[in-house]
Amino acid sequence: MLDSNLKTQLKAYLEKVTQPIEIVASLDDGEKSQEMLSLLQDIASLSDQITLKTDGQDARKPSFSLNRIGGDISLCFAGLPMGHEFTSLVLALLQVGGHPSKAAPEVIEQIKNIEGEYNFETYFSLSCQNCPDVVQALNLMAVLNPNIRHVAIDGALFQDEVEARQIMSVPSIYLNGELFGQGRMGEEEILAKLDTGAAARDAEKMSAKAAFDVLVIGGGPAGAAAAVYSARKGIRTGVAAERFGGQVLDTMAIENFISVKATEGPQLARALEEHVREYDVDIMNLQRASKLIPAGAEGLHTVEFENGARLQSKTVILSTGARWREMNVPGEQEYRGRGVAYCPHCDGPLFKGKRVAVIGGGNSGVEAAIDLAGIVAHVTLLEFGEELRADAVLQNKLRSLPNVTILTMAQTTEVKGDGQKVTGLVYKDRNSDELHNVELEGIFVQIGLLPNSDWLKGSVELNRFGEIIVDAKGQTNIPGVFAAGDVTTVPYKQIVIALGEGAKASLSAFDHLIRSSSPVA
Repeated sequence: MLDSNLKTQLKAYLEKVTQPIEIVASLDDGEKSQEMLSLLQDIASLSDQITLKTDGQDARKPSFSLNRIGGDISLCFAGLPMGHEFTSLVLALLQVGGHPSKAAPEVIEQIKNIEGEYNFETYFSLSCQNCPDVVQALNLMAVLNPNIRHVAIDGALFQDEVEARQIMSVPSIYLNGELFGQGRMGEEEILAKLDTGAAARDAEKMSAKAAFDVLVIGGGPAGAAAAVYSARKGIRTGVAAERFGGQVLDTMAIENFISVKATEGPQLARALEEHVREYDVDIMNLQRASKLIPAGAEGLHTVEFENGARLQSKTVILSTGARWREMNVPGEQEYRGRGVAYCPHCDGPLFKGKRVAVIGGGNSGVEAAIDLAGIVAHVTLLEFGEELRADAVLQNKLRSLPNVTILTMAQTTEVKGDGQKVTGLVYKDRNSDELHNVELEGIFVQIGLLPNSDWLKGSVELNRFGEIIVDAKGQTNIPGVFAAGDVTTVPYKQIVIALGEGAKASLSAFDHLIRSSSPVA
């Protein structure tokens, strides 16, 4: 199952296992069970601390549990954790085997202190780059607290469960049989939902912090670069982000990041955060800003957050990035996560053998249609304009596929459903104004980005697209407030450009500090 190179790497990792592990597999006569058996035999052969039993009685087959001999851990994989989930398997083996987690000590302590019974189930797809965060977070929680149980389920392998629960988006998380959440979540986010008093405690801690020299709002590439460049100046630096990594976390393949031939978004996001943490930066994750109050007589800008917290700083760098643009048609919000999706890599496998639409004829839309065509029964691509806007090589590939229909001058006007899931869409032919119905089960929206600047209206100057207007130094219309990245008017929304803009905004903020006042003590 595993090639020699992977075995060598895995063996090195498993040397960190200090406590004996028992793998219990529940198998049948199917092909996937044989693949699982081969995988588990390979793993067991690489460490004297690991034993394998094949007499499991789990109703889900194939599946296997990881148990610490003499311990009380309930952690299970239903399906083959390969692809993006192989890292989840390796981490689970290490953590069940006694190797300490890199999670923050306060997070570990909070997990250990949770009381009650929590039975989690996570449905994932092997092509989903968001799913490992959820799987790894809940696996860790199951290792640390015997009250928490977790099963990670490959939705493509257990289609009957996916159909019964009408799951059309991954990761989908169930707690004690009820839907708990969808989309990327880490330990802190899960804990925030379980511990209802956490937000108030966070707000109190944040509001008690001393003023910063530079406060960065946003944790994407621009925010990370700004934080590093500020911290290197030796000044008091803080980063408040809704999720560190930003939109990079939702990016699959990155092949134009100079000096790195190829990487994936989550991998780059982790590297960005690790780099920032090398410096003395106060990182406040899971914090959504709600209001910017420009400096008053005391010379400090104030940022308010949705949890009620307030932070103050001599200078502020706004780097809140952008989000997927929505169609804003009837039915879109009602069926979001129930057939309306925005990540073809994550959710595509759930639509195997079904009919789907892709909205948008740019590079993202055409790439999505090409990827989906290899999974689903049929793809209908709808483009608002007269012709597709994607690169010629992508268009040629798309037109060569037999199960793709391309519609131009097509304006989506409504998402149709039966109250539970998507059943079709309505589009208007912009040449004739005639309405047409398309029967399908999934709609993937790929029509560009919107800047995350709604909370700034009335404080900094925005253009008609909602982008923050900045000058050549990243300065906004408010002295001491700078901006960088996809939320600004700077053209070409690319990771490498956002990094440079973040660094530039930080240098500009430092220049402002030394010219206007001394840094905060």
